[in-house]
Amino acid sequence: MGAYFGKLGADPSLLIRSALRGLLTVAGSDRQAELRAALSGCDDYADTGKPQIDWDDPDAREALIASRARDGYAVLAVLDGRELAEPVGQAARLLATVLGQDLDRGPDGAFGVARRVAKDRVISTVDPDARHGHKTSSRGFDGYKGHVAVDPDSEIITATTVTPGNTGDAVAAEELISDLLHDEHDEHDEHDEQHDEHDEHDEHDEQAARSRVYGDAAYGTGAFHARLGEAGIGSRCKTQAPTAPGGMFSKDRFAIDLGGQTVNCPYGVTTAIRPARCGDGSGIAYFGQACAACPLRAQCTTAKGGRTIAVGAHEQALADARARQADTTWVADYRATRPKVERKLGHLMRRRHGGRRTRVRGTDRVDADFRFLAGAVNLARLATLRVRGTATGWAMAI
Repeated sequence: MGAYFGKLGADPSLLIRSALRGLLTVAGSDRQAELRAALSGCDDYADTGKPQIDWDDPDAREALIASRARDGYAVLAVLDGRELAEPVGQAARLLATVLGQDLDRGPDGAFGVARRVAKDRVISTVDPDARHGHKTSSRGFDGYKGHVAVDPDSEIITATTVTPGNTGDAVAAEELISDLLHDEHDEHDEHDEQHDEHDEHDEHDEQAARSRVYGDAAYGTGAFHARLGEAGIGSRCKTQAPTAPGGMFSKDRFAIDLGGQTVNCPYGVTTAIRPARCGDGSGIAYFGQACAACPLRAQCTTAKGGRTIAVGAHEQALADARARQADTTWVADYRATRPKVERKLGHLMRRRHGGRRTRVRGTDRVDADFRFLAGAVNLARLATLRVRGTATGWAMAI
């Protein structure tokens, strides 16, 4: 996976102003006059320039946000309950979204910036599909993620997809290997009647797997490991080790017995897993009373109610994945394969291809552009492999 993005502004006052201007633009002359009559008069929203205020002055910025909020809600009040043409309705929904995601009304009735970050926050009115994303906890970006599937042997890109920047990488994983999942499903259907007993033991066996999928830790979720196992595909997706704040005992210091539905802590106390109401196999183990007098408490938790351990629906898949990746053969295979994929991502991000900045807006258009880029990179790879057409098909020159 590589991030493929463009930098976009996300200041609340500028977002609201841009959304208001967009709504006025599509409203039509008659309705635009009605909407403008509801404005406070501080701004006609005719130009695209930034308001001329002291941006370093908190009071000036708060006053600007409050005035934009009043105008935004006043315009929406005019449109409330009316039947709107699609462009106007779309622009009104966008304005309502940016108003609701960033603003709160105080006890005095004044609008101010909300002390929170809205889930799935819109960060641009010209590209509403774009989102905040993170490469690491300290390194972020705005825009989209480009996901790539590569055949390690030929280094040909077999699939791509684009998602908003805040989408988890594993969400796109199944789409990238849909052809592989389909092939494996067909093979299982073909042989199920004759080899039921054989499949029962081998479909999760790394050595017996007919195909393998490699991915970094962002793709190594329990759900994806489980999906690969169901399809009889070997998982070479790296899985992160559990962590805990302040160097305290991490989850892997607790012995989780899924069969007995219990968890044993580092001090030797065992407690039952309370199943979640959703019935998906997840649950929580509470050590509350046992933690009160535990000599290891300072190394385990600072919570007044004691330590809790969350057991996920795919806990076994994660445990199996961590056990596999401790094997030296697994590590050697992963390290030999990952550089090929990283190199291919480097080819996609070359400056002459646009680098890391999108040339278009909207998920669908960015996705199409990314596929076009992948096709160009594949053509370059085919030339390197000296692939040529023959009377019987494609062949590599010897």
